Amino acid sequence: MALTLNDITFLASPSGETLLERLAGEDLSDANTLKLVTQLRKGYTPEQVRAALEMARLRLKAVDKFGDAARRMFFTREALEQASDPQVRQYRARRLAAYAASVVDAGCGIGADSLAFASIGMSVLGLDIDPVRVEIARYNAAALGLVARFAVADVRAGLPEADTVFFDPARRDERGNRLHDVERYIPSLSLIRGWSHPVMVVKLSPGVELAQVEGYGGQVEFISSEGDLKEAVLWRGADFAGLRATLLADGEEYYWDNNEYPGRGEPPVRPYNPNETGLSTPRGWLVEPDPALIRAGLVRDAAARYQGYLLDETIAYFTTDVYPDSPWLRAWKILDWMPFNLKKLRAYLHQRGVGNVTVKKRGTAVTPDDLIPKLKLAGDEARTLVLTRCRGQQIVMVCEVMPGESQQQRERAGGV
Repeated sequence: MALTLNDITFLASPSGETLLERLAGEDLSDANTLKLVTQLRKGYTPEQVRAALEMARLRLKAVDKFGDAARRMFFTREALEQASDPQVRQYRARRLAAYAASVVDAGCGIGADSLAFASIGMSVLGLDIDPVRVEIARYNAAALGLVARFAVADVRAGLPEADTVFFDPARRDERGNRLHDVERYIPSLSLIRGWSHPVMVVKLSPGVELAQVEGYGGQVEFISSEGDLKEAVLWRGADFAGLRATLLADGEEYYWDNNEYPGRGEPPVRPYNPNETGLSTPRGWLVEPDPALIRAGLVRDAAARYQGYLLDETIAYFTTDVYPDSPWLRAWKILDWMPFNLKKLRAYLHQRGVGNVTVKKRGTAVTPDDLIPKLKLAGDEARTLVLTRCRGQQIVMVCEVMPGESQQQRERAGGV
């Protein structure tokens, strides 16, 4: 449902706050909705009940992104979905503060990023074309005790002066479909060509095609949090150039820079060559780089740094002789490997009493959900099966289970 300005005015009133406090302790499940609505309508209008239920449910959903503060904030469903990971918001704010004291948040939405900037002392002006989102942003700043200004404005008409601009265009259309072309973002990325601010920072889809943004110059940064890829960011101005992978993990920040886009020059690591002794089969450890490294095209760089060899030029795995100890990498001990054949794999697992498996895949059409029932597993042993390619050939690697992996897990990975 779409919230209105009247809804926000009511929810921010003493009566609205009382209702939201009550709902914070209620069962908000669909099964209990009719009973709850019937009770609430004795003291509130249908519109007030509808708005309060929506906000109460959004607050519960927002805890993952805003922690305990979510219980004091307002949201819209669409803006909450687009809000950045909390670690990423704070990281971007810290990085930006090294270059600027003031920022215009163009397309500020409900103010999530504006508040991150304000929390570290930056002067913030948030602009958005939607009056409801601007009013929510104002409410959120006041609720959290932060100083930031917000105004209704169409950023396509121009921006006021500031040290920097943070631009977060919508990456979904009116039907909720993802927009993969940066020139179809709302507003389009080309809008920044008319801005002259010393530093510009643009939030992109993590799946953005690098060819679409290479002409804008600057640096494209892929950011993962605790091993999950969260977003891509375009940094323009200052000395930003090339590609960067950033990993936020266990309270630390890790960076991996590449001054050139992938595909320029010779790769630092050769793929397997069947004519070279020792390079034609997987080694002792299967290594999977962090997804930020993969999206930044830095798999070969990682393989070179850790004395690894690629399994296939199109696959984002490599193997090493020794365990690679790095926050950037996950590694599995390879026990065996073979060309993929269902009957031979099933016989192999039965002979060893394997009754539980974790299945990973890259570069194969075989799906874990289809494979696991056909293996007809029986036994107490557990293994990780990795379906992938080696020099164009479909193979399966049998690995030790990594600590923390669940049994009978079906894990899907990308094709590169």
